Amino acid sequence: MIYFDHAATTPVNPEVIAVIRESLLADFGNPSSTYTIGRETRRHIEDARRIFANAIHAVPADIIMTSCGSESNNTAIIATALALRAKGKHLITSAVEHHSVLHPMAYLETMGFEVTYLPVDEKGNIAISDLENALREDTILVSIMYANNEVGTLNPIAEIGTLLAEKDILFHTDAVQAFGSEEIDVDAQHIDLLSVSAHKINGPKGIGFLFRRSDLHLPNYIHGGSQENNHRAGTENTPYIRGFAKAVEMTLLHRSEANQCKRDLRDYFLSSLEKAGIPFQINGDYPNGVPHILNMWLPGMRSDKLLIQCDLKGIMLSAGSACTAGSLEPSHVLEAMFGKENPRAAESLRISFGKANTKEEIDTFIALLASIYAKQYGNN
Repeated sequence: MIYFDHAATTPVNPEVIAVIRESLLADFGNPSSTYTIGRETRRHIEDARRIFANAIHAVPADIIMTSCGSESNNTAIIATALALRAKGKHLITSAVEHHSVLHPMAYLETMGFEVTYLPVDEKGNIAISDLENALREDTILVSIMYANNEVGTLNPIAEIGTLLAEKDILFHTDAVQAFGSEEIDVDAQHIDLLSVSAHKINGPKGIGFLFRRSDLHLPNYIHGGSQENNHRAGTENTPYIRGFAKAVEMTLLHRSEANQCKRDLRDYFLSSLEKAGIPFQINGDYPNGVPHILNMWLPGMRSDKLLIQCDLKGIMLSAGSACTAGSLEPSHVLEAMFGKENPRAAESLRISFGKANTKEEIDTFIALLASIYAKQYGNN
């Protein structure tokens, strides 16, 4: 198996698995209990909270454990909008956000909120001038992703945060694809809410966190007990929280090395593609995006067919569009970048690298693409 879809999810690090297993065996006490085993379990959770906070230069009290990036995004957007609706009902986001941002925005529109969807250029960047022009007296929240999950483009987060801080408008960023590769400082970048998920950094699925400034009083998104300082009811998933913390520690420890490894793989892939004589164009802000994501247009080669041919050879990746029930649904990201009639949405692939990938795997993939291209265009 050759796995080139690390932007979708990552294999769990064996050291993370060991921590989870240890916790499953030892941390069975309810962390809300007052007896010894419950207090010890609580200590592990608070240790993890400090690790998460330190990773983004926050304070532990501002970290809320969640089940995933989607829950973090939903909580940040919906809870904030409901908390501030007396102040205003205008929200701003971009046209290329993850669906866990776009769908909550659409839900709030059914409740009487107004949402402005900022356009992007052909590299996937929003324009600060567009954001400034969209701001209104009743704007209460702006949600702009840190790094795009399909094309890897990085947004000017610090610039956005500074602008919004000056106008006293809350700023949320979906940092799921950026956390681990980018240096994040919520204070320096004036970020009020930030979403992270463990399974993008070789941690387990089903755990994430939401950073929210402690002076921002959000209503509960999940009602019940008083866990997470009365912000999220439900007994904490201690084994996965500890596994997530271990994944964060290892990711930050090896970040520079891992980033360079992924850049080298990305550059080798592109040079190999050129040598093979396969025409392509890059979708996104290469080489300025996150190091692990490479999205490219292969003119005339339909992505749905390519994915099937790759899967038959044990090569796993994704497209710039999603296949659902056998039909091709064009990528909303590529449509926003290039227009709805542009063929890129149906002829693009996303290759996302992990540090375990090799140049030999890339050679195998390039050879397959060259074979497919030759069969398709060999007689032309």
